[in-house]
Amino acid sequence: MAFIFQKLRTETPERLDEPEAARLQTHCIEPPYLIMQRTSSAFLTDAGTLAGRLLIASLFLPAGIGKASQFAGTVGYISSVGLPLPSVAAALALVLEIVGGLALIVGYRTRFFALAFAAFTLTASFFFHAYWAVPADQQLMQQLLFFKNVAVVGGLLFVAVQGAGRWSLDARTAATRHGPAAARSLA
Repeated sequence: MAFIFQKLRTETPERLDEPEAARLQTHCIEPPYLIMQRTSSAFLTDAGTLAGRLLIASLFLPAGIGKASQFAGTVGYISSVGLPLPSVAAALALVLEIVGGLALIVGYRTRFFALAFAAFTLTASFFFHAYWAVPADQQLMQQLLFFKNVAVVGGLLFVAVQGAGRWSLDARTAATRHGPAAARSLA
């Protein structure tokens, strides 16, 4: 294929007529290393996207299960930072973390849940890791947790922009509704 483009670039239109260009295209076989590079690149993209979703879900799903199993403690912790309606906040947080974590694992409505998690994580960071408002001996730990959450938000925004990838329910749904080409572009 590269040979065709090189030939087309170097030859003037008078010297390379249409039959010659067509002959070059029909007899040119893509080199195997390019096929393997494209194939391995697609596999790595799919595997990396799945791994990213699983790793992000591994942060939220256990946290949601923990909130459900220790609901009273979660409510107490939320009320300790002065948030209103701590029971409602705890219930919303655990539902988001469990349902959203499972959704990320299977790649269902991934962009929506990634954005929801990004907003949730950033908001929680300001309330629960306000390193600027804690005693000096706690500042370093809270600052590390705050900026860890900021990095998680960055990863979630990347997922929201990139989508779930081809190995997801989002891609399967897009393929069912709009055909295989849509699955490649939408997922």
